[in-house]
Amino acid sequence: MLCPKCHSLEDKVIDSRVMNNGETIRRRRQCLNCNYRFSTHESIIPVNITTVLKRDGRREEFSPEKLREGIRMACWKRNISTEVLDGLVGDITIRLTLLPQDEIPSSTIGEMVMEALKKVDEVAYVRYASVYRKFQDTRAFVKEIKEMNRPASPSVKPGEEK
Repeated sequence: MLCPKCHSLEDKVIDSRVMNNGETIRRRRQCLNCNYRFSTHESIIPVNITTVLKRDGRREEFSPEKLREGIRMACWKRNISTEVLDGLVGDITIRLTLLPQDEIPSSTIGEMVMEALKKVDEVAYVRYASVYRKFQDTRAFVKEIKEMNRPASPSVKPGEEK
């Protein structure tokens, strides 16, 4: 593992913990060169999720780390624990494994992330949506916030019985 401080490849594992019902392993490591301590998160990538189809037509290998980083950036300076972030990544990864196709459009992943973030933190949701939907100006932000705050339409019209 590459030390984030001195970039040495020599380290030792100090502690390992299983998280998210066995989906993730958190390892506490110490660099043997500079003694810096750091953590890594390891997860199993299910075999049937191999390729993400990007908007521009490129294909890329699915990476839970890239998914985690996108969610982490949206949650920057928000009071959201690492466990919650790991849970979101784990839940989305599991949902992706249940899809019938081996190649998953990035839009499917983006919508799943937005749906999950909307339940966890509205600011993180708007941040993620602004990048995912490529907001060009403040009107796009205002429109998204209005949509978020709009009450759900009732299934029964006034005056009708259920």
